[in-house]
Amino acid sequence: MPSFSLVAAAALLAYLIGGLPFGYWFVRLSSGRDIRTMGSGNIGATNVHRTAGGKAGLIVLLLDICKGFAAVVLAAYLTHNDPVGVGLSVIAVLLGHCYPVFLRFKGGKAVACFIGAFLYLAPLALLAVVLVFLGAFAFGRHVSLGSIVGAAAFPFALWLLYTPSPPILLAAIASAVLIIYRHKTNIERLRRGEEHVFSLKGGKAVKNP
Repeated sequence: MPSFSLVAAAALLAYLIGGLPFGYWFVRLSSGRDIRTMGSGNIGATNVHRTAGGKAGLIVLLLDICKGFAAVVLAAYLTHNDPVGVGLSVIAVLLGHCYPVFLRFKGGKAVACFIGAFLYLAPLALLAVVLVFLGAFAFGRHVSLGSIVGAAAFPFALWLLYTPSPPILLAAIASAVLIIYRHKTNIERLRRGEEHVFSLKGGKAVKNP
């Protein structure tokens, strides 16, 4: 079992990695604009796609997935695959994305980081949830609805397809609760029938003069 200091270091590194605001940086560097003043104000891939274009959204999505994956791989290495250390790091990388110290604790909704983290830990469960996401998305073309339903379904998929240790299962449940909580404004818009409909084309950012 690793020492407390190693577990704490892994969790801290995961938080800092999660806090890397790729959406903010990419839009700032490519257009000179602040993604926080565009669209929903979220720094995640969906808002980047909607306001800065499909290619920008895809790049940010992949970068955010990679940081979730990298944080958990690093935690597994540092803690020698200790379930407590890895589970805490999963939660930490998501919290880093949602509440990044680099942007005064105002970040995204952590869906892409979640994908990256569990792509390493439980790829089959993640694949099953992707199918759930696609089904929910097809129902109304709302990324938020697919994300909420997928997050809620993931702990069950993990439990059914794997034999997860309690810390990993608890990390999955905590991650699902966090993602759903971060979608609270989307849930309100869905209830009012005012949620954004996803378009593959996306938007296009205009450079500042």
